[in-house]
Order: sequence, then C-alpha cells, then structure tokens
Amino acid sequence: MIPIVQKLTAFQRGALLERLLALSVEDRLLRFGMLTNDDTIRRYVEKIDFVSDRVFGIFGLDLRLIGAAHLALNHQNRFAEIGVSVNAGERRHGYGLALLQRAKLHAVNRGFRTFFMCCLSENKTMVHLAHLAGFKVVVEQGDVDAHLKLEAPNIGGVALEAVEDQIAVMDLFWKQQLQWFAVPVRAA
Repeated sequence: MIPIVQKLTAFQRGALLERLLALSVEDRLLRFGMLTNDDTIRRYVEKIDFVSDRVFGIFGLDLRLIGAAHLALNHQNRFAEIGVSVNAGERRHGYGLALLQRAKLHAVNRGFRTFFMCCLSENKTMVHLAHLAGFKVVVEQGDVDAHLKLEAPNIGGVALEAVEDQIAVMDLFWKQQLQWFAVPVRAA
C-alpha cells in the first residue's frame, strides 16, 4: 500500500502530541537527539507554528497518526530542516521516506534552496533515509548532519503537490467513513 501523506493543521496538534508522547524513551532520544520528557514534548508541540512551518503525517485506518514529520522553514535564509518519526510497529513500510519526500516537495515548491536533517549517529534508520533521499551525509562526533541542495520549483512539482493534497483529502475522508461504519449500532 502506498503511504498517503497528509498536511496537518493546528486542529490536529492533539494527534501529533499523542503520537510523540507515545514514543519510547529510546525513540524520543533518536527523534529529538536528547532525552526528552513529556513536558518538553508538550512545549515543543505547543510552539509549532502551523502557518510558518509544515507538519505532515500518515494516519492509520483507526485515524491515529502512525508517522509524522515537522518541516521547520527558515523563510529569511531559504532553508528547511526536517524531523521525522514513525511508530515502532509501523516501520519498514516506506512511511519515513514518504514523509521525507513529501516535505522535500513542499520545500522545493516554496523556493527553499537547502534541506537539512540532523540526528544522532546511532539513528541508523534516519541515516539510511537520508542516503536514500540523496542527502550529503556528514558524521562528526556522534552527530549526523545531512543536507541536500534543492532544485528550483517547476510546474510539474507544483501540480504533483496539488494532486497529492487532493488524494490526501480523499484518503482521510475514506478513513473517517470506515470509522463511522465500524461503530456498532446499539439496540433500542
């Protein structure tokens, strides 16, 4: 199944918070690059600016976020930085790469010139994703810095993003309908 990536809005902040709070201690370390407690995650999610930055997610059939990416956009210097995480039980299905590629497409279409990703060197999954996505990866003192020069926007990329947005809307609609039909009917 091809992962369908949604653009999240501030209305979905709670779903993002729930997803990040569910990360294990090890996964929190890999996602944030440091030990992170619940309060730190709450503050992080509260401070995300859904207008300036972009957050992408993949919802399961149960409408729970199974993966998310925060694309922090530096509008002044025209660079973008991404942080990605996918639920442990949902890995190896292409969700992380789908989130990374969707965020890259968005950054390109907005005229950003450089795409960054930083992680701990023990985060083998993110290092692998960076290589797959064509990032130049540099390992220094336990940290990995990856960057990618982005191409100029073009009409094909803009059209592709518009189509992906429409597919995402329909995907969410159908998953909501499945949830509605899954609710058992109570006898009167």
